[in-house]
Amino acid sequence: MSVQLGIPVLRLARNDNHASAPGARPIGLPSALLDRFGRQATDMRLSVTDKCNLRCTYCMPADGLQWLPKQAVMTAEEIQRIVGIGVERLGVRELRITGGEPLVRPDLVDIIAVLRARHPQLPISMTTNGVGLEQRAQALREAGLTRINVSLDSLHEETFTQLTRRPFLGKVLAGVEEACAAGLGPVKINAVLMRGINDLEAPGLLEWALKRCFELRFIEQMPLDAQRGWSERGMMTALEIRTLLSADFVLEPDRRSRDGAPAERFEVRRRNAGTGKASGGVLGTVGIIASVSEPFCADCRRTRITAEGKIMSCLFSREEFDLLGLLRSGAHNDELVRLWQDAMWVKPRAHGMDHAGLGSEEFVQPDRSMSAIGG
Repeated sequence: MSVQLGIPVLRLARNDNHASAPGARPIGLPSALLDRFGRQATDMRLSVTDKCNLRCTYCMPADGLQWLPKQAVMTAEEIQRIVGIGVERLGVRELRITGGEPLVRPDLVDIIAVLRARHPQLPISMTTNGVGLEQRAQALREAGLTRINVSLDSLHEETFTQLTRRPFLGKVLAGVEEACAAGLGPVKINAVLMRGINDLEAPGLLEWALKRCFELRFIEQMPLDAQRGWSERGMMTALEIRTLLSADFVLEPDRRSRDGAPAERFEVRRRNAGTGKASGGVLGTVGIIASVSEPFCADCRRTRITAEGKIMSCLFSREEFDLLGLLRSGAHNDELVRLWQDAMWVKPRAHGMDHAGLGSEEFVQPDRSMSAIGG
């Protein structure tokens, strides 16, 4: 059964004077990142590096990947120009710094400080694996970082090491605590559950997060691993995650609007072991990002820029547009705006997966892994 995405089609007045290639963006549209289905991208995910200091099994092989040469990666000045165009010309209202692992970039704090100075009201968040965060959290906050997401799939040293191939659990936990102390909140914890490895840790992870006022978000494993080992059998679905959590907690839909967020949020109450009903007040919230089994493409508001300045309209897109190449050729901002708008105009209706399989559109895994895209 296919997913009914309910995406509104953007109706356009015909312009017979505009001769354009099939699929090209018509002239006369607002200065925004619109697509053919009426969605507007306002959330920019920008990768500052493809490098990472972990080797998570669901992302890359044990020996890592071939990193981009330094000259191929956006400079601080190029990042500032691209963000400026997005915010000032194209309606971007939120920026997420991603990687790879952003903390491996030496000038990260300086980049954020300049972006904050130029865009005082812009929410700037960052996704990190937390290694090295303990030493840099305060500086990031002082530079203007708004909040932080930390990837953490297990609280057990052995399991953490098995999943990341690095014995760094203590460093990550220390980084999370320091981020909280520095005021980078609400701190969000991202966890990917792998069947037979860390899936049974779900209730414990939630208990740990609730006690510390962290916002835990479980993420379905996506077919974005470099070694292409993803399988439906190994993925824990959103339904299975909710079932695991329901043994100890009662989950009720969050009354706040989802408002384009990838995570479906639930209010969490303790489950009374005797009655099976909710006991006491709301302990906090938990989110589940079900990109595969319960896709939310209909309300996607994201535009992605890779570390080498390629525009990707979708996390699973196989088509890229070279924004950095155009910038380095001496192009004016108007030309960069047009390319970015054209890239988003051809954003696909959906990623093509349907309940962890092939849906109405054939799904082909992109060539890039998650670390090379920027989550």
